[in-house]
Amino acid sequence: MSQLDIPDNIFNWLVDFLAGHSHQTHYGDSVSQIKSITASIIQGSAIGPTSYVVTASDLHTVSPSVTEINFVNMQTTLTL
Repeated sequence: MSQLDIPDNIFNWLVDFLAGHSHQTHYGDSVSQIKSITASIIQGSAIGPTSYVVTASDLHTVSPSVTEINFVNMQTTLTL
């Protein structure tokens, strides 16, 4: 994100917006521990789709045996 040509105040707002998120999973009667999230895509946010496009645009496979499949707000890497 630091390589984007955006004003400092917008960059600082984005960094602040993306920091300090956590996740907890509820399944049936089970509840996981709260874990910090360090990913840069916040699902359900107004900037989520744009954040995904910026993040995914840098991704490249490192081996010819790896196939990359991209979905909105999700990436799956398959090794064939």
